Amino acid sequence: MEIVLLTALGVGGATMIGALFGFAFKKVSHTFNDIMLSFAAGVMIAAAVLGLIIPSLDHGAAMFPSEITSKLFSLLMTVAGIFAGALCVNLIDKLVPHLHRITGVDQEAHPGKTARLDKVLLFVMAIAIHNLPEGIAAGVGFGTENTSEALIIAGGIALQNIPEGMVIIAPMLAGGISRGRTLAIAMITGLVEVLGTLLGYFAVSISAAILPFALAFAGGTMLYVISDEMIPETHAHGHERGATYALLVGFCVMLVFDVLLG
Repeated sequence: MEIVLLTALGVGGATMIGALFGFAFKKVSHTFNDIMLSFAAGVMIAAAVLGLIIPSLDHGAAMFPSEITSKLFSLLMTVAGIFAGALCVNLIDKLVPHLHRITGVDQEAHPGKTARLDKVLLFVMAIAIHNLPEGIAAGVGFGTENTSEALIIAGGIALQNIPEGMVIIAPMLAGGISRGRTLAIAMITGLVEVLGTLLGYFAVSISAAILPFALAFAGGTMLYVISDEMIPETHAHGHERGATYALLVGFCVMLVFDVLLG
């Protein structure tokens, strides 16, 4: 339990680290942001498949003595979990505006125009809500009792949280929010992820029967976020080639860790 709590604080704390970078560097280059996000996406893809989806199949198969029944059950449970996770994040996207739309203004095309405060708060709320399923994915990973894989999954999510923490600072400051309150709001977005991590962990701790579905659900949320948010963002500023190689590097790093620590 101690390592789960520390991991939850680390995942949520990554947003705060990003926020501090946001204070230090008011303008982060698209190149740096795209490379970092792509590397995190590669780690998260491998983590979703190797650390969540494949274990979901294994745990589902272990619940039935018959080989044919176990394979069919595990496949159905895993596929259902993946789509349930994706649909959950999709529903969140329907309820909360997309991150790239909610500022209501193209910051590069209109550098002198600041977002209105309500749109800034929508921006922050969207990031906070997106952090909840990511935190759940980190917590569910500990249900497999493979601590090394769970930590790598959490590490990939934390890597993604750093640039997220960086980009929420400038809009809030431009909207007239004080530096102290801006930092407090950034901390709240990180605490949402801490809550999600603990929810995911306790959910699979209560009943081992839901573990296969929960693992696949967490994997589906990660795959959806990667495809819907991260990859399009990293390919939107002319750095597609570098972003693609950064994703491959992230995937291979995760693969190496999975083999050496598995």
